[in-house]
Amino acid sequence: MSVARTLLLKASDSKWLRENGTRAPFVRRAVSRFMPGESFDDMIAAARGMAAEGVTAVFTRLGENVGDLAEADDVARHYLDGIDRIAGLNLACEPSIKLTQLGLDINRELAYGHLRDLAARAHAAGNYLWIDMEQSSYVELTLDLTRRLRAEFPRVGVCLQAYLYRTREDLVELMGRGIGIRLVKGAYNEPADVAFPRKSEVDANYYALAQVMLDPGSRAGGARPVFGTHDVQLIDSIRRHAAATGVAPAEFEFHMLYGIQKATQLRLAQDGAAVRVLIAYGAYWFPWYMRRLAERPANVWFVAKSLLG
Repeated sequence: MSVARTLLLKASDSKWLRENGTRAPFVRRAVSRFMPGESFDDMIAAARGMAAEGVTAVFTRLGENVGDLAEADDVARHYLDGIDRIAGLNLACEPSIKLTQLGLDINRELAYGHLRDLAARAHAAGNYLWIDMEQSSYVELTLDLTRRLRAEFPRVGVCLQAYLYRTREDLVELMGRGIGIRLVKGAYNEPADVAFPRKSEVDANYYALAQVMLDPGSRAGGARPVFGTHDVQLIDSIRRHAAATGVAPAEFEFHMLYGIQKATQLRLAQDGAAVRVLIAYGAYWFPWYMRRLAERPANVWFVAKSLLG
């Protein structure tokens, strides 16, 4: 793991930086390039703008590890209201939620009750529900609840991280159940006994997993293959593999973050690829922002250049 990535991930876990760094004007200017604002209305405006350019959306309210039942209830109500508002606007925008936002650290069954309510509301609106993945210590529990939810609701997907050694086995088993997979590289500070330590290894594993996801046998149960990456070389390799193996562009998707490589997003959409942009919003943005920088430390230079005009 590079020194820059290690430092950024440590910064994402710093309570002091979260409380004080967010006050710095230059930090707020930098993050504004990657999220449209802190409110749901800001997210809606961004989603509408992207829809006009042929790119649909996923929305996520930033936050994690809530320690209060009232806060978990508030998050659930926010998502329920958001799903209803999106349905009323007839906007192609899917919810994505972290289980620790719903109180997983407090009470597993309470968190699952909120999750089930979200799935029921999303399905009633004809929408899809995504479950985000957190640190490796949450993987087994997150997948257990995802399996439980998928037994009742068909339009459910979960995020898997290519840097974990276990992901190939998880991916095959979950796709066999018809669970959608959004594959990302991974953005937490994980020990070497559970995750590939070198970027080259993560990249190689991502591409190997992508080939599994595109295999007709993997998709036979109705699983939805989604690739969450901004790695243009990797995107091109996946598209070439799909074309060579007869997988139509409409049979898989790319999810990219709002504000990052928009030109690539539009190019892919114009080329006929299915593209969604993940739009994050909310006050709890500092840890998320640090992890986004850590995914590709070269982004730090990109941010610095943008601040200098």
